[in-house]
Amino acid sequence: MKRQSRRMTLFGRMLLTLVLLLVPVLLLYAYSNRIAGGVVEEQLRSSNLNQLIFFAYQLDGHIENLSMLPVVLGNDPHIREFIQGGAAGTDGSRLKAQSRITEKLGLQSVSSAWSNDVTFVIPSGRRVFSSNIFINGSGDWPWNEAVHTVWTYGEDESRGRRVPTFYREIGEPAAARTAAEADALFQVRFPVQNISDLLDVYKKEQSNDPFLYHPDYPLILSSTPSRAVTESIIREVMGGVLPDAGQQTVEVGGEAYLVSYVKSRQLGWHLVDYVPLQQILAPIASTRSWFYGSAAVLLAAGAAASFLLYRNVQLPIFNLTRGIRRMKQGDLSSRIEYRAHNEFDDLIVHFNEMSEQMQRLIEDVYTEKLRSREATLKQLQSQINPHFLYNSLFFIINSAMLEDKDSVTAMAHHLAEYYRYTTRVEHQQVTLKDELELVGHYLGIHHLRMQRLDYAVDVPEAMMKEEVPRLLLQPLVENAIVHGIEPRAGGGFIRITGEQDAEFNRIVVEDNGGGLTDAELRRLQAGLREEAADDSSLGCGTWNVHRRLQIGFGEGSGITFAHAPGGGLRATLVWSRTNMRRGERQEGGDGDGTAADRR
Repeated sequence: MKRQSRRMTLFGRMLLTLVLLLVPVLLLYAYSNRIAGGVVEEQLRSSNLNQLIFFAYQLDGHIENLSMLPVVLGNDPHIREFIQGGAAGTDGSRLKAQSRITEKLGLQSVSSAWSNDVTFVIPSGRRVFSSNIFINGSGDWPWNEAVHTVWTYGEDESRGRRVPTFYREIGEPAAARTAAEADALFQVRFPVQNISDLLDVYKKEQSNDPFLYHPDYPLILSSTPSRAVTESIIREVMGGVLPDAGQQTVEVGGEAYLVSYVKSRQLGWHLVDYVPLQQILAPIASTRSWFYGSAAVLLAAGAAASFLLYRNVQLPIFNLTRGIRRMKQGDLSSRIEYRAHNEFDDLIVHFNEMSEQMQRLIEDVYTEKLRSREATLKQLQSQINPHFLYNSLFFIINSAMLEDKDSVTAMAHHLAEYYRYTTRVEHQQVTLKDELELVGHYLGIHHLRMQRLDYAVDVPEAMMKEEVPRLLLQPLVENAIVHGIEPRAGGGFIRITGEQDAEFNRIVVEDNGGGLTDAELRRLQAGLREEAADDSSLGCGTWNVHRRLQIGFGEGSGITFAHAPGGGLRATLVWSRTNMRRGERQEGGDGDGTAADRR
């Protein structure tokens, strides 16, 4: 009973967590909804203005097409001929020319989608030709008025009633200021009803209420305008000087309207459109209400689902995960004591059995591996240590017989230092500086014996404190002397250089001896991959060094061979810096597994 109460308490915590998770979601949704509303409103503004700009381009396109009619007529050859000598000829030819001009004016007029009147005037003869039959052939024209080179608002009374129109004129020459001063005058006129019809089409497609506004002339509205809203918008927005395009938000009758306006480049009037913001943003508000209601339902359903999930799935998975995590951290003795009273119980039992078997197996293998590595390294060192003792002793005997005390002293000193170093087995890991000092003594011994061996050591100071296994370099230097320098009649030179980066240390031992052929070099590299020194084409010492590097420093470590620039052989020792440090942490000793030697 007490256990059940504890579980309910944990369920209460999970339910509280669910609430705490849901509250930020609600707050985030409220914030994002507000941001989204602002973005939608901004997109609405941009879209509404862009649509209005596009509509203004359409309007200007129709008007621009009408503007081209006088230009086309002015370049017509028959009209040009009539302007230059239209009064000449017989009455029949003049009537025929006038009839042809009237026909051309009519054709140009009907070529446009908008209703319009095209008029051609000869001021010198007081002749008027027009597609409008009510003024065609008459001599009645405002001869003294200025030529209206831009679209001008006016009223056409030629048909017996006043019709609001726009008209534009082109005079020849272009410098003529009045109709009387011109040789010819072309006029195109269209009724405002064309624009009202276009506004009706736009209003039907967009559900808006556009109109054209100019402070000096009456409004041009659609066929079904909302005059009260339109007049309020004019008072609020159109009172001052307006830019070519823009938007404003105004409140009319307690409702916010988005007002957009664009100036027509042909007429100079502002095309204005307005749309109620609340009508467009209403779906967002409705979606917000639905979301909050759904969130409340989901909270109740989530509480029930979370309890079932927690009781039957989450707790067993949590205990399994905790057991696996302990095993990953090295605690192989950990076992899962939890009982789920469902299918997870069988999985937990098998997990505990597997953990017990793994613990027993890993402990056995790890113990055996440590013993094997320690025995292997001891054996490798014992194979390396006494390699050249006898030759050195014979050199001392011969030098003593020749009473060469300096050579005896030098050889004895080098030999003493060399064997004092190699016989110290309590520490299998030494610094690179110690190894280089040993190699220095070793090279000094051979220099005394051969008298024709030179050498140089160039290793950065930063590498001197790097830890390496004992007797790492001596076998490679020995091979360079025995196989590279000794066969040469004139002696030779050995160079030892070092370099390092973030991952690896490298020591290069190269000589200028006879070197190897490509086939011999390949066999040498293949010998490094053999499992035992007896099976390898390498010498025992070189193979031992390669294996010690692999055992102590892991992947990427070992020896590689290549042709040296001087004709000899280049041997490169590479060992990992990161693997060495990891090995020390895991085994509590040297990277080559010789912690027992240090004790």
